[in-house]
Amino acid sequence: MVQQSASEMASKNIVMSGIRPTGYLHLGNYFGAIRNYIKMQENYECFFMVADLHSLTTHPDTKELKQNVYRVLAENIACGLDPDKAALYCQSHIFEIPELYMYLNMLAYKGELEKTATFKDKVRQHPQNVNAGLLTYPVLMATDILVHRAKYVPVGKDQEQHLEMTRNFAQRFNHRYADVFPEPQAFNFGEDLVKIPGLDGSGKMSKSENSMATLYLADDDESIRKKIKKAKTDAGPTQPNMPKPDYIENIFLLMKLVSPAEVLEKFENDYAGAKIRYGDMKAQLAEDMVTFIAPIRQKAKDIMQDEVYLKQVMEKGAEKARKSAAATLLQVRQSMGLQYY
Repeated sequence: MVQQSASEMASKNIVMSGIRPTGYLHLGNYFGAIRNYIKMQENYECFFMVADLHSLTTHPDTKELKQNVYRVLAENIACGLDPDKAALYCQSHIFEIPELYMYLNMLAYKGELEKTATFKDKVRQHPQNVNAGLLTYPVLMATDILVHRAKYVPVGKDQEQHLEMTRNFAQRFNHRYADVFPEPQAFNFGEDLVKIPGLDGSGKMSKSENSMATLYLADDDESIRKKIKKAKTDAGPTQPNMPKPDYIENIFLLMKLVSPAEVLEKFENDYAGAKIRYGDMKAQLAEDMVTFIAPIRQKAKDIMQDEVYLKQVMEKGAEKARKSAAATLLQVRQSMGLQYY
């Protein structure tokens, strides 16, 4: 077990991120986020949260919640997140979160919440379920970050508005009460930030979009082969050195991520020479993808069968997260004049 001294913990910048326990993790989650989290856990004080409270805003089947939480944890650990290096915990286990959420709601305004892109999207998707939790979703997200006084948050383009709102809430609190919260910044992965396209060429891989265009880390070998075989291609280049259409670039990107360099080079040369056979390329990519996903799938399956271990991971992560959150709330209450004895 890797132990960090108090001085080591204090010297590291804090990073916070979370994922909703809905659906299965997919290749986009891995290359777009988890792969970078694995690197970050070596150099930052990391809090990675399963956002079970967030998931309740859309009224999921709560009978499945426990297994969904376990699966998200198992898949993240199988990918390489280390519970000895990063705090892996459930949002609902940190009791300071609802308290801070209430305080920050008093600094949030109806008009700005109604303008957020995610709220507008949810209203369109769930017109019969426009609840207060959906409206104040950005406040809860800000709470998740500020409760640890995190300096960095790895976010995608679709979450940048929420991070800006988090900074606004931090500024308002600091101005009204005391300088408690840092203003969190987006973590810049630079060239390591990879967006994985869907196999149908219509956008990024997603839990909620076309499942046949998404490669999940839980997919069996035959499902992987079937999905890649159906990936969008065309008749091929009609002359040497033609530019690649986006959906063809997508296939080459996937090959770059999981195939040996010499394999990628062969098909790049075939394309440049206008002699590429997409059937052969997709067959090769499918086998390389099976080789990549199968060990993660098996390890996650093994971890899922060990509930004792998963509970230990959650308890350990929650203990660390609560310690961080409690220190923050002590400052918050003091600055707001809420300590009477």
